[in-house]
Amino acid sequence: MNQDTKCLKAGYTPGNGEPRQLPLIQSTTFRYTSGDDMAKLFDLEANGYFYTRLANPTSDSVAAKIAALEGGTAAILTSSGMAAVFFALFNICSCGDHIVSSSTIYGGSFNLMSVTMKRMGVDVTFVDPDCTEEELAAAMRPNTKLVYGETIANPVLTVLDIEKFAKVAHAHGVPLIVDNTFATPINCRPFEWGADIVIHSTSKYMDGHASVMGGAIVDSGRFDWNAHADKFPGLTTPDESYHGVTYTEKFGLEGAFITKLSAQLMRDFGSVPSPFNSFVLNLGLESLHVRMQRHCENALKIAQHLQQHEKVAWVKYCGLPTDKYYELGQKYLPNGSCGVISFGVKGGRQAAQDFMQKLQIANIATHVADAATCCLHPASTTHRQMNDEELLAAGVSADLIRMSVGIEGADDLIADIDQALAQI
Repeated sequence: MNQDTKCLKAGYTPGNGEPRQLPLIQSTTFRYTSGDDMAKLFDLEANGYFYTRLANPTSDSVAAKIAALEGGTAAILTSSGMAAVFFALFNICSCGDHIVSSSTIYGGSFNLMSVTMKRMGVDVTFVDPDCTEEELAAAMRPNTKLVYGETIANPVLTVLDIEKFAKVAHAHGVPLIVDNTFATPINCRPFEWGADIVIHSTSKYMDGHASVMGGAIVDSGRFDWNAHADKFPGLTTPDESYHGVTYTEKFGLEGAFITKLSAQLMRDFGSVPSPFNSFVLNLGLESLHVRMQRHCENALKIAQHLQQHEKVAWVKYCGLPTDKYYELGQKYLPNGSCGVISFGVKGGRQAAQDFMQKLQIANIATHVADAATCCLHPASTTHRQMNDEELLAAGVSADLIRMSVGIEGADDLIADIDQALAQI
């Protein structure tokens, strides 16, 4: 099936006389007539469900759809995008380990690595996404466990050279983890360019309507954990907290990462989505391919308009031929990137804040990748925990406005922008 069809058909196939729509199994627990049957589930000897914190059929079907869209072998849903980021990292990192990450990433992810995980004993080195292979390799250490980046960085919109990052990661025996939230698998499938694990904040385009929180982690099933067994003992040696199971032996490369994450991290941290949230997410996924096309069409029109406006200092959008990342965008995102534009208003921080207050259609909101247009000033909101030096490294200037272009009429959005600019 092509991507359009997968949005509607992947993950759940009703049998004869069964519901056409994915059933919502809104239950915490599942009844069994035999304790032995449940014991097999606890021993990972059988497939099935016994407690929604570990697995739920509604959530599993939606995870399977996202795995199919990304071309992965296994996936799991989480309660939020940040839970997906943390779980993907912590599933293979522990105290004393090291991460190499692109510096231009979402502020919450930056803070997770630089502050919270550092308190857990996990160190991080941030690198310029435009660094050379040699510079990236120089950041690697013997205790490095993964390399991390975002397909399209939030909010500065750098485009990650996935092949370059994957090449260096694999040369040092570690996986590349890519946050593909902005591009979605409709516009980019990082596994096809060498990435090993993909994560999403499903609260964004996948849901598309600002309705439910959620995240997803997808495994390509291609990274050979056994070839680097000393680096990943959690996957390649017996887990005494789960009956001595060795995940790579029992579940293979295709299932080891996600099974360990479910059996350990979901068991212990419990960041599971409610079945209802998964059900709503599936409704969003059914129209993802249609909405992404409209988001990209609108964003390109508005980026072109902003580029010509006398009160706009600069515009970042990889769909513009003048953009620094246009060539990488054409390579990895030939059918469109996303609906998010970053630009600066002449007059700096105050002018940017004044502009947003004059908007009438666009919402001032923390959210992004929504069917409705949203606008934000990251330096004073999502990235306000960063100092000036960190903001500069992350590419977030004081005048930067992040506009997430929705699927309204493009002419109406342009008129709203023009009237707001006219008042500053």
